[in-house]
Amino acid sequence: MKLTILSTSDTHGYVFPTNYVKKGSNQGFGLARAATVIAREQAAAKSEGPVVTIENGDFLEGSPLAYYVARVEPERDPQPLMNIYNQIDYDCGILGNHEFNYGQKYLQTAIRDAKRTILCANILDANGEPEYGQPYKIIEKDGVKIGVLGLTTQAVYKWEKATNIDGLQFESAFIAAKKYVPIIREQADVVIVCYHGGFERDLTTGEPNDIHVGENEAYHILEAIPGIDALVTGHQHRQLATDVFDIPTTQPGFRGQAIGKITLDLDRNEDGQFSVTSHQTDLVLTKDAPLDEHVLTAAHDLNNQVTHWLDQPLGHIQGDMTFTDPFDARVNETPYIEFIQKVQMATMGADISATALFSNEARGFENPITMRNIMTNYVYPNGLSLLKITGADLKDALEVSARYFAVKNGQIAVNPAFVHPKKRQYNYDMYEGIDYRLNVAKPFGERVEHLTYHGKPVTPDQPLHIVLNQYRAVGGGHYGMFSADKIIAESQGAMSEIIADYLQEHPVIDATANHNFSVVNDPHA
Repeated sequence: MKLTILSTSDTHGYVFPTNYVKKGSNQGFGLARAATVIAREQAAAKSEGPVVTIENGDFLEGSPLAYYVARVEPERDPQPLMNIYNQIDYDCGILGNHEFNYGQKYLQTAIRDAKRTILCANILDANGEPEYGQPYKIIEKDGVKIGVLGLTTQAVYKWEKATNIDGLQFESAFIAAKKYVPIIREQADVVIVCYHGGFERDLTTGEPNDIHVGENEAYHILEAIPGIDALVTGHQHRQLATDVFDIPTTQPGFRGQAIGKITLDLDRNEDGQFSVTSHQTDLVLTKDAPLDEHVLTAAHDLNNQVTHWLDQPLGHIQGDMTFTDPFDARVNETPYIEFIQKVQMATMGADISATALFSNEARGFENPITMRNIMTNYVYPNGLSLLKITGADLKDALEVSARYFAVKNGQIAVNPAFVHPKKRQYNYDMYEGIDYRLNVAKPFGERVEHLTYHGKPVTPDQPLHIVLNQYRAVGGGHYGMFSADKIIAESQGAMSEIIADYLQEHPVIDATANHNFSVVNDPHA
């Protein structure tokens, strides 16, 4: 007999095969494609034994469609999105870190609307008990008792604004797995750990390759906890189908690019209990799959509403706010980045601002500016925070940003740590309201040069006000100099709403860039 484990992860509300940058694009991903592959794989595998299908987290936020449901639709109820996901025959669902982006009430409603059983062992209430769903579930299919444990990266508390996680405790996934795996092992023939988190070490060498302690714990879990038969992972957006310590594990990318597939061969002993004798891992790509009709029907009306909303003109540009090369746009200031900084400073009353070019899919604002432009360039639902910091904090933050760059063959390049194991372009910030130079020929920690504010050198104890998105304001992205206790004001809306509101007041804007920063490779400076 065979047990087949199918999984999606990090679909981020991307139902249709589009990144929304261009209207009508048809790309090789999306939940509608994934649904077709899952149904096909389920049907094929059932002749050989039971099938368990897992949704491994980060489903509630990420796409313009998901944002529309949460922030624009009058009811602001996740039911329309959950109805789409409910078209897929999932057995269990795991919570991702982005499930908290719209607050706990919204998440609780989504869990209520989900057909799948939500599992989460390590997000606890004030009494130390699991707050969301069950920690694990024993599923019996074809006489096989299958234990499924649900875990979420503990690093949520480092990124999420306080009001969205009030009253919650985030326990290490490793500690929770160490507690629950033996309990499940006593009850089940097969133990599956489903973890919205990834690997903190290189899978070949075992060398550490994660820069955030505790964000990813899968390697440690498999290395130190016996009794696990299969591991489903996510969060890092990697495509993995491999063995780690002879335990099969998968990670199926993001946006429904692939389905993780683990096949376990089972033998039954004289007592009627099953055990795993061998295994196989695979990734089933979805890029050529047709779109599932049930998903399309469930999403039809919502998609029409989203399309209309995305294409409404909001403002006009005098000049050009587009760019073609995201790397160059991080080295040389673009009018698009300067505009975002202006909006942030005007909104929060600061004269220093920092922002990132969040994705390599970004191309700036077209003319006229539409909500499609906004949502595909500023891809996260964060609001803004105003912080009181020191000159030393500012310089330390710039040094963290400067780590984004490396020198390769004498040329400025991206530091590989920002690409693998997870793409982290969003952790390189550009600043406005100050002048500075990043010299990547210098060692980490010594790259910031000619840092001035209003034409004068910044001093370590100088008090300053800066506007940041709320992820960065609480230290997200390894910016330990920023923290909640330095926040003195916060915006009420998400950045996409803030930009739209700004354009209501300024329907015609100028495309300008003052080039207040530079990135150089100058070993002789």
